[in-house]
Amino acid sequence: MLTRRAFFITTSAALLAPRLARAATVTDDAGRPVTVPANVKRVFAAGSPAAILLYTLAPDLLLGWPHANQPETCAFLVPAICARPDVGALTGRSNSASPESVAALKPDLILDVGSTAPRYAALAEKVQQQTGIPYALLDGGILSLSTTYEKLGGLIGREAAGLDFADYCNMTLGVITNRLAFVPADKRPRVYYARGRQGLTTARRRASLVESIELLARNAAGESEGGLTEVTIEQVRAWDPDVIVATDAAFADGVKSDSAWTAIKAVREGRVHLAPQAPFGWVDGPPSANRLIGLWWLATTLYPDLFNDDMRELTRDFYTKFYHVTPTDARIDDVLAGKS
Repeated sequence: MLTRRAFFITTSAALLAPRLARAATVTDDAGRPVTVPANVKRVFAAGSPAAILLYTLAPDLLLGWPHANQPETCAFLVPAICARPDVGALTGRSNSASPESVAALKPDLILDVGSTAPRYAALAEKVQQQTGIPYALLDGGILSLSTTYEKLGGLIGREAAGLDFADYCNMTLGVITNRLAFVPADKRPRVYYARGRQGLTTARRRASLVESIELLARNAAGESEGGLTEVTIEQVRAWDPDVIVATDAAFADGVKSDSAWTAIKAVREGRVHLAPQAPFGWVDGPPSANRLIGLWWLATTLYPDLFNDDMRELTRDFYTKFYHVTPTDARIDDVLAGKS
């Protein structure tokens, strides 16, 4: 890792040294040429994954949020940055911003982080042409986060910080995957990801929402691929998962005595776990850098014999570095218990 870091520092210095006169055409992860100003001071985040990633690396550059943050979210973030306005989103379910409203904010850069599929690349190109504002689309996959941080650092003139965050990503992924390297795929638990109050919304294979789970275990929700889907309790019983990871506290608590669920192996064996949600979901909500601390939580939850790491310490370090606020021990305990 030190060799890799030294390599990137050397090559970044060679490529980006002439900061004031740099040729500012870069290629984003969709293969699009993007002309970036020499001095980026204002960035519009096209969606929540981009907003979170930018906040972690350079919170001062974030113009606003795709959605206004709730007070319980701001308790874990820099208050002045968390309180920045709802400026809408260009991507996602509630794409409430328009090219005109984005242009009126006068950003130096529009940033999107997530899928680089053709439809998102086409949107980026269309908005860039309509507004005249450079629009960079970066890969939001969890295995790509280190490279994404490096590229974002280069785009906004924060190369050293980008490399530092990339190192954290590599460390997390390296340690966790190395410890699991000798656990065969067929020996890893089958995990049902239960979203919502009823626990009957989940994600099929290869969806970004279960990327973390599928990195460490097996997705119990059938063999077909796709995104969010509604299922029946009969389907869940047929899958009979070893573990249930839930997002709703009432569901996680109530399922233990719900006769519709008690025949399922995960419920019978007491392996229903509530994923922490503050300030952002640890498994997906939304799929951004917040999933890194979720990987540690999933690893310690699914493989306690292999991972005896101190989750309080890991949480404190992650929140301090990525969210720029150090939570108290009591607040960390609440987060880990799903109370925040």
